[in-house]
Amino acid sequence: MSYSKLNQKWLVAKPCAHILQIEAGVPRRAQPNAVLERLYQSKMCPDTRQLEGLSKQLDWDVRKIQRWFRIRRNQDRPSMQQKFCESMWRFTFYLVTFLYSISHLWVSLSPEQYNHYVAELAFYWSLMFSQFIDIKRKDFIIMLVHHLATIILITFSYANNMLRAGTLVMCVHDASDIFLEAAKLANYAKYQRLCDGLFVVFSISFFFTRLVIFPFWIVYSVLFESWEIAGPYQAWWLFNGLLLVLQTLHIIWFYLITRIAIKAIFKGKVSKDDRSDIESSSDEENHSNFNKSTLKPKDFNHSSGLNGETHDH
Repeated sequence: MSYSKLNQKWLVAKPCAHILQIEAGVPRRAQPNAVLERLYQSKMCPDTRQLEGLSKQLDWDVRKIQRWFRIRRNQDRPSMQQKFCESMWRFTFYLVTFLYSISHLWVSLSPEQYNHYVAELAFYWSLMFSQFIDIKRKDFIIMLVHHLATIILITFSYANNMLRAGTLVMCVHDASDIFLEAAKLANYAKYQRLCDGLFVVFSISFFFTRLVIFPFWIVYSVLFESWEIAGPYQAWWLFNGLLLVLQTLHIIWFYLITRIAIKAIFKGKVSKDDRSDIESSSDEENHSNFNKSTLKPKDFNHSSGLNGETHDH
């Protein structure tokens, strides 16, 4: 999986980025400072007390220290070209696995279904582990829950011979994510109208696959029809519980997607993701105000925001 990702990224995605004139860019580098760098390695966003202590220790203004940390964080963030390559890799994966799974959906216990399961399982394991080494985002916990639930569902559906249900679950997820990654690619390439159109298609497909097909066909069949056929057993409770967890996440995400769509209608384009990779000076000011108060962050944004890195579902 990692080898094929590397090949696709460097042999296909990067040349495409060059054709579309998406450059890697050179981020502004923070002024070398051993004291600040040592703290940055343990805490990327120091609180008010630490900022005041650093100000006295270095004889720097607090705003200058905040600016140093902002530049240092941006220095570690992926470039637009890197994000384009990652989105192209995910777009390719979702498209290929969706078409592959559809073509072998009606055959049970086939080698092709085993290959599909292995590919999806490896993909979600890679997503889960990459969360811990990538830039930590506001929706870290909810994405971690999603990846864990998906990994357990894939494993248990195969172990309990529920391949048809497991394949359908993966299909309805991959179907809408194809359009999400395509919209991200259009956004990185600065094709705004195409981006907006693909986001609309993504929103519609998300609604029908995850709020109609998933609950009323798949979950209903596994929850009620399987009860009548085989009755409840230990794995049945776990499997259905995880399906309901995913459905809860779908509802939360669709609410966030709707917010973005409403902003797009009134502002004329898809709004920027709250989890955007690059911080501005206004972000710094907001972070400073947040540290001085005891308010919690307002809300996270799902990966449907197009400037964020992400992931997946």
